[in-house]
Amino acid sequence: MLSNPATARKGNLVAAAGMTIAIFGTIFLYESEGQKLGNYIWIFAALAIGGIVGTLAAKKVKMTAMPEMVSLFNGMGGACAALISIVEFNHLSHEIATTGSADGHTGKILIIVLGLLIGSVSFAGSMIAWGKLNGKVKDFSFPGQSILNLILLAAALGAGAYLIYDPTITYLLYVVLTLSLLYGVLFVFPIGGADMPVVISLLNSFTGVAAAFGGFLYDNKVMLTGGILVGAAGTLLTLLMCKAMNRSLKNVLLGSFGGNSSAAGAGGSKDQGHYKEISLNDAATVMAYANKVIIVPGYGLAVAQAQHTCHELEKLLEEKGVEVKYAIHPVAGRMPGHMNVLLAEADVSYDKLMEMEDANDEFKSTDVVLILGANDVVNPAAKNDPTSPIYGMPILEVEQAKTIIVNKRSMKPGYAGIENDLFFAPKTSMLFGDAKAALGKLVAEIKNV
Repeated sequence: MLSNPATARKGNLVAAAGMTIAIFGTIFLYESEGQKLGNYIWIFAALAIGGIVGTLAAKKVKMTAMPEMVSLFNGMGGACAALISIVEFNHLSHEIATTGSADGHTGKILIIVLGLLIGSVSFAGSMIAWGKLNGKVKDFSFPGQSILNLILLAAALGAGAYLIYDPTITYLLYVVLTLSLLYGVLFVFPIGGADMPVVISLLNSFTGVAAAFGGFLYDNKVMLTGGILVGAAGTLLTLLMCKAMNRSLKNVLLGSFGGNSSAAGAGGSKDQGHYKEISLNDAATVMAYANKVIIVPGYGLAVAQAQHTCHELEKLLEEKGVEVKYAIHPVAGRMPGHMNVLLAEADVSYDKLMEMEDANDEFKSTDVVLILGANDVVNPAAKNDPTSPIYGMPILEVEQAKTIIVNKRSMKPGYAGIENDLFFAPKTSMLFGDAKAALGKLVAEIKNV
């Protein structure tokens, strides 16, 4: 069900029901050496606290904050995998101390170390990504940071390897933990905002892999399969998004694209000429008498919570005989599928959402393109300016349409921190203001046309 947007909600409910059955089945039916689980008070207290916090967080979260919530929850999965490794290593250490021999435990210690390392990196990296997405953490880098990161990773792997060789040196486990957490922080710190969707997807795959190691540890086929599925899906999504941006994963992780350094040197001194504004009345007239209108949603739409007003505009235009579709860029917003989720909340039909390749085929026959808060994903510099940091990234080729109307709060650059050539093009007109307010006024004007 998750493979089809129309049934994805139902698929999530089925998955949640399955997880609930699994949890209670484990609590009440699982036996080990004739003994059932105890500590019911602790278990149900934790379930109650986690359930209440998770429910309230999910209920209250705004669509603009959905990416950081995804990152936060993903980080919790990584922390869980790391804690499992710590707990199981302590059990194993006690067993080794009792028997006086570590023979036969090498494979288990290897799994523990890998689960701890990957889970810790996922947790720390996700926390920094969460901070970046909500604006509390700024991009940070310094000369030689990539080399330091590699040294930290090598040191963590080296400490882990020695622990596998001699598991009696228990403090090495906490050395691995500390180095992994530090690496996770420094690994995400320099990566700019424009690459956050890729980073979230990559960290999600890390959490899946860490969970799979837990499945190995407990010889639990379901946990192993689930972890592998999440890890594989996250990895494939990461690679697909890199392809959509025409960049290698190495370039994403080491290039700091979208960060402060890129922003500073990207077209800041370029003379763009002048932009022109369009009145609400003129915009309403152009759209009401168009044959085809394509709407390009961006993060500005999410910030303004304007998806419902946008859907109202869509229905109004269709009543006037205008064909309306939506063009979705693979990395629009702050996480994979952000715009799809946003529009689904407003009951926009999935049939109206076009992927980038399909949309680019239709722009030539489009009368009006309405851009709502999108910036970097429609910037022609990606095709025309070899000096631009986004050069080579596939974009929505909106400049092929007859008329382009861009709704933005101001002329400030987008998330990648670079100027957009499109805004100064002859066919482009700017409609300034909050997306929700502007669309509301546009709807009112179109009704009078």
